[in-house]
Amino acid sequence: MVGAAYGRTLLKVSGEALMGSADYGIDGATIAPIAHQIQAAQQAGTQIAVVVGGGNIFRGSDAAAAGMERATADYAGMLATIINAVMLQDALEKIGVTVRTQTAINVQQLAEPYIRRRAIRHLEKGRVVLFAGGTGNPYMTTDTAAALRAIEIGAQVLLMAKNQVDGVYDADPRKEPNARRFRTLTYMEALSRRLAVMDSTALSLCMENELPIIVFDLQGEDSIVRAVRGEEIGTRVGSQESVLLGV
Repeated sequence: MVGAAYGRTLLKVSGEALMGSADYGIDGATIAPIAHQIQAAQQAGTQIAVVVGGGNIFRGSDAAAAGMERATADYAGMLATIINAVMLQDALEKIGVTVRTQTAINVQQLAEPYIRRRAIRHLEKGRVVLFAGGTGNPYMTTDTAAALRAIEIGAQVLLMAKNQVDGVYDADPRKEPNARRFRTLTYMEALSRRLAVMDSTALSLCMENELPIIVFDLQGEDSIVRAVRGEEIGTRVGSQESVLLGV
């Protein structure tokens, strides 16, 4: 197996990616291959941590838009991410991967509290670390949690695994048949054009700390492993010049 291009990686998995073809919840047939890819990425030589979203169960922003108090809605969304992390932990442990789940809100019966130095030590010992509960604060997305945790643990890359979206486009490919995918994209262009990379707070954090982002389709064959190996996949967001495919 080709070795990893990054010594330490932060993978962001959206909650929607865990649904598979279902309309809600977690699809066992989808989560198992994700676990195998994480295992393969680790075996390639990278230390890997994962931030899990919760949109397949509960999305705080949607509940707030429907009239729920925003902070309460966001805390409910954090609980959804913990459910997803526990399910992913189980899938990883079933294939022999040693896992530690840490949460930003205290759920001591299920997981450790988030402690930065302990998380780094777990990674150094060859364990996969799952970060749940977002940042522990309302009004913050799990994208922001992913950027923050990646920077805190010294990850060399942030992998944004999307659900059936294979990169960043100059227009919505579901509405614009002529939309073109970026091979590379600058932080500033992504921010100024409000492209669908991640929320602006998370993107600004990555830009300020020069953390490269790779946006790719989680459902692609061996997509996580390919990204960890440094193969060209999806869209790479960083300080390099923006390049559109087909131009």
